[in-house]
Amino acid sequence: MKPPRIPPLFADIVQTGISSVDGLTFTDHTTCPACGGSLAGYDTKKKQFAQLVIDNEQRTLYVFVKRFYCRTCHKLCYADEPFYPDTRIGSPIIDLCIALSMTMPVNRVAVYLAAMGILVNRTSCRLYIQNTSSYYVRNNLRYIETNDIFGIHLPRSVLSLFTLVTDSADGSPVREADVLSACGFPSAQRIARNHPFPLNQLIKRDDPPY
Repeated sequence: MKPPRIPPLFADIVQTGISSVDGLTFTDHTTCPACGGSLAGYDTKKKQFAQLVIDNEQRTLYVFVKRFYCRTCHKLCYADEPFYPDTRIGSPIIDLCIALSMTMPVNRVAVYLAAMGILVNRTSCRLYIQNTSSYYVRNNLRYIETNDIFGIHLPRSVLSLFTLVTDSADGSPVREADVLSACGFPSAQRIARNHPFPLNQLIKRDDPPY
């Protein structure tokens, strides 16, 4: 398969936006999502956000997410975080998988991600696209918004993260609340002002097994 030609500026936008989250700690939560009870701090978990290739070296980005203990139902829950339910990479990466799948077969998405310096294997791409698509439909949410840059769909979440970095004149790190806003709060199931989910574009695509 011939490697795609990705404009350097495009790859820089993607990597800069995603890298801005590296090392952040997410601590905000209000009530227990299961019963609405009050919460007490429990511990903090280190979670993988993305794997990038920067200057020919692989780099893993991590974030830290606080966990809470419900005083009423005794369940554990995470703080609001930039992850979709039951996924192991950051929601902007999954948004990018889905955005690319709008115009290409799923098995091609991983190739484009690699050309941008983002490591996600083909099987994971397929699962993330299918599972997140079902999540949006099941929860009656509106789908991610994209922008066409150099003929490639780029999700608004990635662009918003990049903007957070470029708008920081003093070079200070981005804030937890700003990152969650840029990512559309997927973990909190909040409805973003985005376009309807193009379900038919994924249903009609039936790629051969790897």
